[in-house]
Amino acid sequence: MNSQTKTNSMTPYAPEVQHLHDLLEQQKLAYQRFQMPTAKERIDRLARLKKVLVKYQDQIAEAISQDYGNRAVGETKIGELMTCLEQIKYYSKHLTNWMKPSKRHIGMLHQPAKAWVQYQPLGVIGIIAPWNYPLLLSVGPLICALAAGNHAMIKISSSSPRFGHILENLLSEAFPQELVAVVTGGGIISDAFSHLAFDKIIFTGSTNVGKTVMAAAAENLVPVVLELGGKSPVVVHPSSDLKDVAQRIAFGKLWNAGQTCVAPDYMFLPKGTTATFIENYKNIVSTMYPSLADNPDYTSIINDKQYNRLQGYLEDAQNQGAKLIEINPKNEELSSIRKIAPTILTGITTAMDIMKNEIFGPVLPIMEYDQIDDVIDFINDRPRPLALYYFDFDDARAQYVSERTHSGHFGQNAVLTHVAQDDLPFGGVGASGMGKYHGPEGFFGFSHERSVMSIPKFFSLKFIMPPFNKPIHKFIEKTFLR
Repeated sequence: MNSQTKTNSMTPYAPEVQHLHDLLEQQKLAYQRFQMPTAKERIDRLARLKKVLVKYQDQIAEAISQDYGNRAVGETKIGELMTCLEQIKYYSKHLTNWMKPSKRHIGMLHQPAKAWVQYQPLGVIGIIAPWNYPLLLSVGPLICALAAGNHAMIKISSSSPRFGHILENLLSEAFPQELVAVVTGGGIISDAFSHLAFDKIIFTGSTNVGKTVMAAAAENLVPVVLELGGKSPVVVHPSSDLKDVAQRIAFGKLWNAGQTCVAPDYMFLPKGTTATFIENYKNIVSTMYPSLADNPDYTSIINDKQYNRLQGYLEDAQNQGAKLIEINPKNEELSSIRKIAPTILTGITTAMDIMKNEIFGPVLPIMEYDQIDDVIDFINDRPRPLALYYFDFDDARAQYVSERTHSGHFGQNAVLTHVAQDDLPFGGVGASGMGKYHGPEGFFGFSHERSVMSIPKFFSLKFIMPPFNKPIHKFIEKTFLR
């Protein structure tokens, strides 16, 4: 355990850390008093959540925008709030059916017993949310946790202080703290939160931090769902309409200024088509964002750390020979407001920092290819991404690429929007994460699949007990051990 949170009987926790332990103890005791809420009670909890989200939607959007410096209200309301509200409807509709015990087969030797799987809540879920979609990635897991009958503690990123304050207020209006609690702050609080003995933790963030969360959780054998990121590639088949592709990529790359874990990260175009794609991309981006500086629809980079990281990638790429194509229709100065113009990079190499790290910004590196198998090899030689996007309306060719690669999601002719599909599981594979939520997987992932077997009173095991020289033993040997 980290020295900041490690204690013994002679060394008390720091007050802010002790508060976390007290909160968890309070929630665990509350859960023990009421371990199996009915479907009606769970649906009521979701309805209460929906009510406060709708009530405070403007305050939520404004707080997130302030935390960013500027964040498009439409991105918050459509990409986060609407998605959460649709998830609430989806879980409210289906959880009654999911809660029903699942009958299982009984083997001949165990007849006439009965067996089934009972889906019971895990207990208290720890939710660690990032700054890029602070509402969706805190409330989204909360919806799954509540639908499965759990209590929850939510840790909000220290980069989202205004949003954290709003979320704490609105959730306290809907729920007692012993059911749902919000934790804010960074440093020692962030570290201590991941060390708490939850019944499950879901973390959304970078791969490096995910490793530390998993190590901390392991100390208490707490299972984890890790929603990480990585470099999600785009592959375009020669048959594709490049204007259509450019429009779809511009949407996915520039939504939230690229600060999205499933944003297209880099792109493979057929050889000789880059200039055409760039021309289409520039026209579409200029229509979407005719100006950047004072445009409330174009989101800022969240903080100086992230802004400087992106500028460092661009500088490194340029120093190594990459060509930067900046789309800034009015040639505005943006650095003072932490905005980065939509940028295309060509002439890139894998030695550049921008090809070694997840970009998380409005910058699109482009490479060209001759053979699709070379692209497949390139992708497979790298950590498995959270998403892989392939543009081609030929399903057979798409299947060829899909079957020869791994990613959390495979998108054919679409980017980003799979996150908002209620019935699809969401999550990564390998370096991009483990575990799934959304869809039925969200309910079952936050439930304990408890096996149950019931044997009737007249059933006896005497017939198979020693000594092993009875006729039944010979029957078993001839019938089952062959």
